Amino acid sequence: MFAVHLMAFYFTKLKEDQIKKVDRFLYHMRLSDETLVDIMARFQAEMEKGLGKDTNPTASVKMLPTFVRAIPDGSENGEFLSLDLGGSKFRVLKVQVSEEGKQNVQMESQFYPTPNEIIRGNGTELFDYVADCLADFMRSRDLTHKKLPLGFTFSFPCRQTKLEEGFLLSWTKKFKARGVQDTDVVGRLANAMKKHKDLDVDILALVNDTVGTMMTCAYDDPSCEVGVIIGTGTNACYMEDMSNIDLVEGDEGRMCINTEWGAFGDDGALEDIRTEFDRELDLGSLNPGKQLFEKMISGLYMGELVRLILLKMAKVGLLFGGAKSSALHTKGKIETQHVAAMEKYKEGLANTREILVNLGLDPSESDCIAVQHVCTIVSFRSANLCAAALAAILTRLRENKKQARLRTTVGMDGTLYKTHPQYPKRLHKVVRRLVPNCDVRFLLSESGSTKGAAMVTAVASRVQAQRKQIDKVLALFQLTREQLMGVRDKMRTELEYGLKKETHALATVKMLPTYVYGMPDGTEKGKFLALDLGGTNFRVLLVKIRSGRRSVRMYNKIFAIPLEIMQGTGEELFDHIVQCIADFLDYMGLKGAQLPLGFTFSFPCRQTCIDKGTLVGWTKGFKATDCEGEDVVDMLREAIRRRNEFDLDIVAIVNDTVGTMMTCGYEDPNCEIGLIAGTGSNACYMEEMRNIELVEGDTGRMCINTEWGAFGDNGCIDDISTQYDKEVDEGSLNSGKQRYEKMTSGMYLGEIVRQILIDLTRQGLLFRGHISERLRTRGIFETKFLSQIESDRLALLQVRRILQQLGLDSTCEDSIVVKEVCGAVSRRAAQLCGAGMAAIVEKRRQDQGLKHFKVTVGVDGTLYKLHPHFSRILQETVKDLAPQCDVTFMLSEDGSGKGAALITAVAKRLQQQGKEN
Repeated sequence: MFAVHLMAFYFTKLKEDQIKKVDRFLYHMRLSDETLVDIMARFQAEMEKGLGKDTNPTASVKMLPTFVRAIPDGSENGEFLSLDLGGSKFRVLKVQVSEEGKQNVQMESQFYPTPNEIIRGNGTELFDYVADCLADFMRSRDLTHKKLPLGFTFSFPCRQTKLEEGFLLSWTKKFKARGVQDTDVVGRLANAMKKHKDLDVDILALVNDTVGTMMTCAYDDPSCEVGVIIGTGTNACYMEDMSNIDLVEGDEGRMCINTEWGAFGDDGALEDIRTEFDRELDLGSLNPGKQLFEKMISGLYMGELVRLILLKMAKVGLLFGGAKSSALHTKGKIETQHVAAMEKYKEGLANTREILVNLGLDPSESDCIAVQHVCTIVSFRSANLCAAALAAILTRLRENKKQARLRTTVGMDGTLYKTHPQYPKRLHKVVRRLVPNCDVRFLLSESGSTKGAAMVTAVASRVQAQRKQIDKVLALFQLTREQLMGVRDKMRTELEYGLKKETHALATVKMLPTYVYGMPDGTEKGKFLALDLGGTNFRVLLVKIRSGRRSVRMYNKIFAIPLEIMQGTGEELFDHIVQCIADFLDYMGLKGAQLPLGFTFSFPCRQTCIDKGTLVGWTKGFKATDCEGEDVVDMLREAIRRRNEFDLDIVAIVNDTVGTMMTCGYEDPNCEIGLIAGTGSNACYMEEMRNIELVEGDTGRMCINTEWGAFGDNGCIDDISTQYDKEVDEGSLNSGKQRYEKMTSGMYLGEIVRQILIDLTRQGLLFRGHISERLRTRGIFETKFLSQIESDRLALLQVRRILQQLGLDSTCEDSIVVKEVCGAVSRRAAQLCGAGMAAIVEKRRQDQGLKHFKVTVGVDGTLYKLHPHFSRILQETVKDLAPQCDVTFMLSEDGSGKGAALITAVAKRLQQQGKEN
């Protein structure tokens, strides 16, 4: 018994001594956590360098865009072909993907050899050989009569410009075919396939094997957004935010980046951790100075590293009693499979002896222990280096998502990872230690990267089909220049109709005279009360105007108009307005003051003089009874009388658009057009009296309130109206009315977007085909959300947050589509508004017989003010459709309330002048 214990003690002591001896000899290969964290930081800096346009040319880690923008969502189906070129064998695969309620993939494949004379010969012969193998595969499976999409897994660094195009940067591993570098490998394969007349194959995707691995695993686990290969070579890919990829146009969504991390250190970044053995191995390789990180990690080199170390240890007398064999001197005699066998848990020592004997050596027990430990250090260093680079990628993903803790899946493949008994465990452990704030699941890719290429092709095929459907919908909102010119010309015709006596009654654009004859001239002065009614809020203002200095001071209070008042009786509405006036006068201490009053009333009115206005019809959600066809000034006077508390002189009733024009006209005498682009849409302008047949007199000018929101109520713009416009119209309070306003104003744009989103979801193109209750809710998609979503500063993550607030659980791809829909709807609105404005400015130019016309348009409205692109698109459209007009757009800072006071002041001035005359 004692002898057994003694033997065990001796063996343990021997093992410890040998391990210490090897540890001392390979001291530089043992990497501390501190060193690994430093390598992580270096790799993060290299990633950043590779992603930057200016720094990429000199970056060793090339960070190649793959143009793979989406991972499988489970709806993929169909038959796909896949080729895999990159290792010792070449593989052709047919993949049948079916949805049928559950994801299902069936595969048939065949391996073909890749002889040395092919992979190191002429490039044309290489691609001819690949095409011949593909043709053989298709004939043997009776597939030549089918047109099939193909994914090409090509496991070498390529610079891609699109998914189906890639230029070889350099061969790696054992490939050296001449004349292929810097050429498009997809084009080369397509040309080779043309030689087979019976092949009808579409190459839809060029895929790196690492990307294939990620896609294979993502089909089983949608959380997978990283792919890693540790086999003959090593590489990683991951989903990067487009906003960080300088090399590709566009900021929306994500794209898979093929890091090509094997070249990390080629610029000297890892010199301090490379050993004499790494340098010797590199010098003897096919590509000295290249792929230095890969040479410290991957299966192609691990066995050779072990051989070089053992040879050196033997030379200095630390192994085999200083004896060496010719096999130990021979490059490639120790392979990575030998390293894996030597590290097996129980039989590792016996395997070590057998392998060393086969190398012509006579190892002692202590030699076997030492050699086994050399293998452990070399493979452990490989796992450590891989873990540091992977931890850098995971950290980047977490920071991109702005998450304190990341949950993600990493798809894994490669012979070293799969066959080495200790490798996966070591890698996982170190990764989790380096990124404690990441919960990582490692998923083994069972079917390799070839299935992944088929999955990329399936996704590309799905995305292509979905894109066509989405583009078909968006195309309905894309107006050609000819269509916009048509809108401009029809608007011009309607303006003329509205001004003429005989056609006015039938005109949709009512061209209402406002009896505002003049613009402010700077002599206006005094205190004025102004009311502003046009939306859910009602404003009362006190406006003090000082003469000469063009100085205006305003005091105002906002009051809500409850829905039951908006849609109750006229008497209730005007009593509520008077109550608000009383509260304001109390607040300002002006209860007994006699003040002239201007009433901004933002609804179509037919006026016979400046202080009389008969309501033509409610818009913007108002429905108060007994008002349409009535003089609203009289209704206000009646309500003031009923209250019997104050005496106000109602001098003018003003449309908000006219108020906007007057406000801007006070600052800029060139302003003679007003535009509102907000909840509603309207325009006014100063028209020559001689053109206004509805009003007596031919001299001077008068402001015309176009009420252009009703343009199209006669069907004249039905050719550009979509099914979504019709749905919005039918669901509105005034079906068949205000058709132009419903295509251009803030009250309706969000609702158009909602209708489109419902349709796209029904088609299975959004929100996984699920129409949530929130999406069914009318009015949920307010126009302010369009403005937020279309902001250039907003990352896709924030778009998703807005959609989540609306109860819409969106993917990254969903968010891109929603943003495109919002853009299409608001762009069309701005262009239509611009076409209408072009009609007005062209009319003014021609009426005055001018070759060039310079004018200012006073603008107000939340859509114009807050939407990030509306104003720019509107202005560009006016410039394009009225090229002989120099139009300046001036934002009305103080709104139509100040305008009402100015109109009142101008009216008072003109009254006074009339009396004096």
